[in-house]
Amino acid sequence: MRLLVLAGSLATLLAACNTTDERIAGAAAGAGAGALVGGPIGAVAGGAIGAVAAPSVTGSIRKMQE
Repeated sequence: MRLLVLAGSLATLLAACNTTDERIAGAAAGAGAGALVGGPIGAVAGGAIGAVAAPSVTGSIRKMQE
């Protein structure tokens, strides 16, 4: 159940961001997901991956919405 709520929150956060906000939201969402899965180490890794991947993910989401 937590994973479903997290996925919905992640999609909402990433869909409504611009470049700087995309990285911040991606890092926050990634850190949250990583913390659920891998604890503190997962939070750090998820935050880094989320910050890097967020702009491409939001670009894909925007293309799908058009």
